[in-house]
Amino acid sequence: MTAFFLPRAADDEQAERLYEALAEFAGCEPAPRGQRVRAIEFVQDGARWTAAVGEQLRGERTTQQLRRGEVLERTEVLTSGTRVLAVYPGTPFVVVTDAQPITGAASEWANPFTAAPDRVTLFDRG
Repeated sequence: MTAFFLPRAADDEQAERLYEALAEFAGCEPAPRGQRVRAIEFVQDGARWTAAVGEQLRGERTTQQLRRGEVLERTEVLTSGTRVLAVYPGTPFVVVTDAQPITGAASEWANPFTAAPDRVTLFDRG
């Protein structure tokens, strides 16, 4: 497991302030220590995505094609230059990224965006 952190935070105190500020930006409540989310996996538009704090969004889409009576599976790796800054639990979960309006970076993802994960990884409870 990983100890709680946020990208761009110089120390624990700054990470706490940033976590609360990003929650306010996203219009959601910050999670208490021990319930903070490190990563989620979810399905969107037929692809399985992973949103992990400090990492770029990444996904995979598997397609099947029938060729000469044989089913061929092809997995396409999907990447995004969008980096995850924080994930907040809820129904649905809220993901805040480094895309606009936080930075000037363009993204195919809204910021923040929501997702209904089927897998959740928490930070260390410490």
